[in-house]
Amino acid sequence: MCNAYEQHVKWVEYVQMMQALELGIPTQQTELDLPESDDIRINDMAPVMRAAGNGIELVPMNFSFPPSNPKGGPVFNYRSDGRHFDKSNRCLIPASAFFEFTGKKYPKAKHRFTLNDAPFMAIAGIWREGADDSSPAFAMLTTEPGPDIVAYHDRQVVVLRPTDWAHWIYLTKTEGELLRPLPEGSLAVETVRQGSD
Repeated sequence: MCNAYEQHVKWVEYVQMMQALELGIPTQQTELDLPESDDIRINDMAPVMRAAGNGIELVPMNFSFPPSNPKGGPVFNYRSDGRHFDKSNRCLIPASAFFEFTGKKYPKAKHRFTLNDAPFMAIAGIWREGADDSSPAFAMLTTEPGPDIVAYHDRQVVVLRPTDWAHWIYLTKTEGELLRPLPEGSLAVETVRQGSD
């Protein structure tokens, strides 16, 4: 499942997109709130979009919730099927691409997925406040694989088109309308690393 993604969204692209969608940006935010990274992995800090008054703010959060028990691992993907999120803290994870891996031997083949017809994508997520002095954390929501993903994995992260960003943040559409795979041809894929098998 998706445990790594790329964040090369330029600040000017982000501002233009938010203005086009009529989503407000806090005046104190700058390009420093949208740091770029080639590979954001589990337990890395990354910018997340969440509601703030009448606008959307970028907040640095930890990628994954802490384990729920001592023997468990961090929760970085959260199954959305059949769930309701009206009482959850909803967020969007800005990304230029996300990665999926195939193969059984290390290093596995690495495949980079981007959203066609948009300068960048946002992945649907939920976030939680951190315990004690720790940072808030987020996890990506997953769904059944769409036609662009099914050859690579049996699940996929929920990629939202820009027109649905506000619908997810404010939940003005149902989960069933939002948390589903995109139609065929929505995502482009390139293999950026061949696998050893």
